[in-house]
Amino acid sequence: MIKSINNFNSDNRNFNQNSGVVFKGASNTKYLSKFIKSQENLSTTRFIQGTLTNWFPKAVLSRSFVDFSEFTFLEFLESGIFYFAAPFLGEKLYRNGLFKKVQPKNIRNTISANLSKGVDEIKQSNIDKNIQKHLITTKAGLLLGCLAVPAMEYGLGFAKNLFTLKVFNVSDFNNVANLDKNKKEDIEQQKKVETHSKNVLIKTGILSGLGLASGLLLAAKGHNSNIAQKFSETLLEPGVQISRLLHKVGINSKNTDKFLKEYLKLDFDSHDGKLALSKGQLAVTCITGLFGYASAAKDRGKLDFYEVWTRVPLVVLYTIFGSSILDSGFKNYLAGKGSFPELIKKDSNGQIAPVPTSKDLPNIAEKLADINKTSKSVELDKLIKQKSIITGVPYLFSLVTMGFVLSGVSRLWTQYRYNHQKKSEEKSVNFEQNFASISPQFKGFKFNISF
Repeated sequence: MIKSINNFNSDNRNFNQNSGVVFKGASNTKYLSKFIKSQENLSTTRFIQGTLTNWFPKAVLSRSFVDFSEFTFLEFLESGIFYFAAPFLGEKLYRNGLFKKVQPKNIRNTISANLSKGVDEIKQSNIDKNIQKHLITTKAGLLLGCLAVPAMEYGLGFAKNLFTLKVFNVSDFNNVANLDKNKKEDIEQQKKVETHSKNVLIKTGILSGLGLASGLLLAAKGHNSNIAQKFSETLLEPGVQISRLLHKVGINSKNTDKFLKEYLKLDFDSHDGKLALSKGQLAVTCITGLFGYASAAKDRGKLDFYEVWTRVPLVVLYTIFGSSILDSGFKNYLAGKGSFPELIKKDSNGQIAPVPTSKDLPNIAEKLADINKTSKSVELDKLIKQKSIITGVPYLFSLVTMGFVLSGVSRLWTQYRYNHQKKSEEKSVNFEQNFASISPQFKGFKFNISF
């Protein structure tokens, strides 16, 4: 299902797929260094590692071959969207492709080179005012073009339903989860699942196309309209606009402003000049996915619907807020203990500074070797181990808690609900039969009693 922010941290999710500097430590840290680099780079390795993290717990806890097959289909398709759709759309197809072509030739390169800058940064720059307008409306247009990503996330649950129906001829969740070994498929339900799934997938395709068309129009013509300019700024940073409204009614809070700016920012973040996923974009995609999963689950029965609402909201909340809180808390804990001082440092504001990346470690190791009169390889091995702890503890928590524990608990709850439902049905049938035997004139009378 929806990925953990450990796999999609906005600091790491840049659209540059270079693997970074390769460094070598001793053989006992070779795999640790590979793990660290996999956490820092958006690549095929990252795709495999991230997918397996979410897939493996479900594979261990799978309830049937159909269950195993459909979540395997879902996890790999979802990972493909998260890891490859945004880089392909944002950098390759849009930024240096379609959205570059709709700009006047004399400013195309300037627009493309500055798209990663934020709205305030653009306004405060020395860039020509007319080009600034082009930039802001083009950024908003590119965002509309990327509407395909949350649209695809919404449609994933329906794609999964259609996959299970077409491959296994199964549409009832009781049969998917192997809850009732004698349950026969309802033909009418199968038709409903197929029709609804196809309709939703068609609509998501149309919505994606409309998003792209309107985005291109905004990028090409929006600079001529003050309304389009204002719309673009609001679309990119709705949190900033809300903060301004709150200020007008006397609500001034730095913490509120920071929260709104960070989590209601639909504009891309910037990472080394590349477009990077923002927390606001992540939140929109995750929440959209939740409602898509719930709607698709409802087609297959109440138990599927309940299971989605038992598990997925917690995953969404953890993805948006929990993982970053855990990561920050763990780093502050290490800083308080004075652990790993070369990697965990506080900035001038008293906040934890970004942890050095893998490409920075060799330089740090070389300096430490001079200070400690040791070899560079020895110091590098120490740094690799320290970095793996900083990265690995939150990652392990995500795997165990959000993977095994949450998946296991949701499956147990589903089994409990099914057992409770069967007992209620049996009680209702027994009551009807007993009443009919006592009062023959009521034979055939239908009771609808639940306990």
